[in-house]
Amino acid sequence: MTYQETLDFLYPLHRFGIKPGLERVRELLQVVGSPEKRLGIVVHVAGTNGKGTVASLIAAMFRAAGLKTALYTSPHLVDFTERMRLDGLPIPEERVAYYASLLKEPVLEKSATFFEVATAIAFAWFADEGVDVSVIETGMGGRLDATNVVQSNYAVITGIGFDHTDWLGTTLGAIAGEKAAIIKPCSRVFSSVSGEESLAPIRRAAEECDAPLHLVGRESRVRVVESAIGRLVVDLQIGSKRFAGLEAPLTGGFHSSNMALAVMVAVDRGLSEAAVRSGLLGLRDTGYRGRLELIGSTPAVLLDVSHNADGVRATVDALLPFIGSYDRISVLLGLASDKDAPSIIRELLRLGCRFVVVDIPSGRSVPAEELLELCRREGGEVSVANSVGEGMDRLLQESSPTSLVLATGSFYLAGALVEHLTDW
Repeated sequence: MTYQETLDFLYPLHRFGIKPGLERVRELLQVVGSPEKRLGIVVHVAGTNGKGTVASLIAAMFRAAGLKTALYTSPHLVDFTERMRLDGLPIPEERVAYYASLLKEPVLEKSATFFEVATAIAFAWFADEGVDVSVIETGMGGRLDATNVVQSNYAVITGIGFDHTDWLGTTLGAIAGEKAAIIKPCSRVFSSVSGEESLAPIRRAAEECDAPLHLVGRESRVRVVESAIGRLVVDLQIGSKRFAGLEAPLTGGFHSSNMALAVMVAVDRGLSEAAVRSGLLGLRDTGYRGRLELIGSTPAVLLDVSHNADGVRATVDALLPFIGSYDRISVLLGLASDKDAPSIIRELLRLGCRFVVVDIPSGRSVPAEELLELCRREGGEVSVANSVGEGMDRLLQESSPTSLVLATGSFYLAGALVEHLTDW
């Protein structure tokens, strides 16, 4: 298949939906030589919010240490190849086509899902390239996530919150239990989870696997020194080791725990301070995008992929110290139907914003007209646009050079916006 033929084959696999379980992905991996056994040092990252940031930070530091480093994240913003990277560079299109061609017949035979095929392609490429380190972000949950076929050296669990409750459970304990299932015998476990309801299943899973558990806050202390849009500086203490003035291109003090968690893994692996500092500063080179990313300056335009109430709350908390600098704040909002839209809207209204709402380019989109009514019900000033691009164009036209425009709610919205701005 050509790359375009490959995409035409892959994207319709979304019709198979979400099908938790490991049997299908294991069968696909056997077809390409069981690459999950040849991934080097495996760092497996799960969590509700922050897992993409932590995975990218860890990959950046390992790469800065001179190790051949693979990174698997999801979803992508614009192109499928963004999901799998080697030393920051996305997989070549011809390699996607090659592995998809090998997998096509068993994929159709087993009705494998899009994410299962993407995972098999990523693992096959990483193994064939002889990577030293593979940093792997789960898609959803952990226990039955397609990535959970790996034997991890490090199991890393970020903050736990309410998302995908139809699949993972309706309590923090149940959700944490699903994510804690990435812990395997011989794993070293690192987590930034603090609440006892969420922490108990992680502690229990670690004990059952005889896996040492290391916690941010218990074995490390982090203090925000400076926080600005696009810049975060912290002091970090890990045991007797002190890092003064660690800097990363992140927006929001809430990322301090993500930084601490990632650096704890790097220190445990014996990475040098120079690699830690260089890696953190080079975060963007991993392809990391869309986390309160400043993509325009007059007016300021921030691109954010937060898509649940906890994530949006953190986004709003990060922006509140800066809103006095802007004469007007507007939000371009689109959401998937499995999200708690009223809670997300209430969080955003703390910014004193007005909304332009849109459909996201997904079959799971909340209709814009429905979002319109929800925003009105919460007391928000709101209008509808026919597309993501039209919504952003309208907001830019109506904003002054000292306004702020925030685009948030979905990876799909972020991807559509990046494509629109690239086409300008």
